[in-house]
Amino acid sequence: MQQHDPAVALIGGSGFQDLAGLARARSVDLDTPFGRPSAPILEGRLGGARVLFLLRHGRGHVFTPSDVPYRANIWALCSLGAEWVIGASAVGSLKEEYRPGEIAVPDQIIDRTKGVRAASFFGPGCVAHVSFAEPYCPDLRRALAAAARAQGAPLHDSGTYVCMEGPQFSTRAEARLYRSFGAELIGMTALPEAKLAREAEMCYANLALITDYDCWREAAQEVSVGVVLAALERTVAAARAVVAAAAPAVLGARSCPCRSALKDAIMTAPESIDPDARKRLALFLPPAPEPRAP
Repeated sequence: MQQHDPAVALIGGSGFQDLAGLARARSVDLDTPFGRPSAPILEGRLGGARVLFLLRHGRGHVFTPSDVPYRANIWALCSLGAEWVIGASAVGSLKEEYRPGEIAVPDQIIDRTKGVRAASFFGPGCVAHVSFAEPYCPDLRRALAAAARAQGAPLHDSGTYVCMEGPQFSTRAEARLYRSFGAELIGMTALPEAKLAREAEMCYANLALITDYDCWREAAQEVSVGVVLAALERTVAAARAVVAAAAPAVLGARSCPCRSALKDAIMTAPESIDPDARKRLALFLPPAPEPRAP
């Protein structure tokens, strides 16, 4: 399934428009069974690691969180040999101690999207149910946290991320509801990205760049695009340094459960998988069984 030279992929979100220091970079433009990715993928070397960089919202930020072609993005990265995926994203804080300008590496997600995003590669013709109790790869999370500490970046190495639909920001009532969940962070793009990466047996972790206090903290300035972008100017440079340090650190044999997420997850009998589904899912499925002799 993967190329011999495995890659670390970075999906850049709002404000994370480039990856400085990428050597021998080339642009890869490809199509997938799920349409075209958000943008051409930049491939190069960073600290000895093969790295793929993809703009989640496209060049010029043309896709809303609901419209991002998540399946095409993850399929394309997987087809190019990505085994580790870092999803960088701007998030709001739901707790006082998670301050704007800081970085978080969450360990849990709550799904508050509304079903308009295609959240699985599987479906009619081939059914699979992967484990998602631990939505982020623990090994990749540790590598990101260690890199952040080494860079001296202000870090929270855990937290629950509420993924809302958007594109509007929360109401105050919604923000209070999410705080009652015990969640620390709120954003719009962690799902279905994390679910699709798990189905593709890729390690996935989120590098969350805290930009604001959403709108629950009434004494603070309400969240707006201007507030988010101003905060990102202060944190993106630190996030780039974290990625540059983490990318070579994760290379090597994977021992986490992510690498075998599809083992025992596919419910459909091999001989019953629809030919069109098999073609669409060829990147993830074992070869079709040989037909029985008459």
